[in-house]
Amino acid sequence: MTTLPAAGVQIFSTCPQSKDGRSDTYLQSVADVARWSEQAGCRGILVYTDNGLVDPWLVSQVILQSTDALCPLVAVQPVYMHPYSVAKMVTSLGFVHQRRVYLNMLAGGFKNDLVALNDETPHDERYDRTVEYTTIVKRLLSGGTPTSFEGRYYTVRNLSLSPPLPPELHPGIMISGSSPAGLAAAEAIGATAVRYPAPPGDEAGAAEADGDIGIRVGVIARESADEAWRVALERFPEDRKGQITHELAMRVSDSQWHRQMSELGTAVGDERPTYWLGPFQNYKTFCPYLVGSYEQVTQELSRYLGLGFRTFILDIPASQEELEHIGVVFDAAAGDAIR
Repeated sequence: MTTLPAAGVQIFSTCPQSKDGRSDTYLQSVADVARWSEQAGCRGILVYTDNGLVDPWLVSQVILQSTDALCPLVAVQPVYMHPYSVAKMVTSLGFVHQRRVYLNMLAGGFKNDLVALNDETPHDERYDRTVEYTTIVKRLLSGGTPTSFEGRYYTVRNLSLSPPLPPELHPGIMISGSSPAGLAAAEAIGATAVRYPAPPGDEAGAAEADGDIGIRVGVIARESADEAWRVALERFPEDRKGQITHELAMRVSDSQWHRQMSELGTAVGDERPTYWLGPFQNYKTFCPYLVGSYEQVTQELSRYLGLGFRTFILDIPASQEELEHIGVVFDAAAGDAIR
């Protein structure tokens, strides 16, 4: 796979989740996927967090120990820890590993997780809180004079961070950009706004954002569309239990991207376009998939590049071979973008 430097594109994979594996094999799975991702040319790897998963910082330590250059993209839930703790983790990992990390700032999460933590902050206000949170983290990591900040949600006075973080290791920052509140937050903190995209023909693109913007998308590509769909349906078969779980999640979710994708799923129907929401509708993953021949998937990726998207976060890779197939279509799309 290429990181598409000529087109200014960065590609991230996604780390396996602890809830999907056994405790005695999970760390080996994390190390394997991290190495595959690095060998495929990915910039980094997303590490999830929620109430049902192991701590993402501990997982990121394994990733750093298992690779030479891959950057963990650590999901940060403000409800879990003070912004000082996040800054301390970033600078500590930078000191120990001389490696950059990225931060995926969460404004929400699963509704039931937030309720269990007694967090009833409304949707848009959670983004306001995340802006304050990230501002403190960035100021602490910038070094220099002690940090003071007084906001609605957080206040710190003359707070210093040690050890200092070298400027070249300052974290890249991402945040959900599916709603107006998310886009405003991304602009306020200088983050890449990431969303789950609509089909390229229905996607407004990056023109609505003032900064960098990216998408989360899975890819299954083969020489022929028939072979790609065989793999896709074997990996993500219809699951009535998953469909019921998806429907229940819809009833309690206040996530704008969740509602948008559900509406898209209804509109797409039972046809087999390259853009596929089957895994999402069966509660197997949360991103849409591009499924088809190399030519078909390359065409769709090229259209997203043409719309201005420059960050791609892939779903959890099923195998090293799968990343090789993905590399074929990204290499081809990069060639299209350069031309």
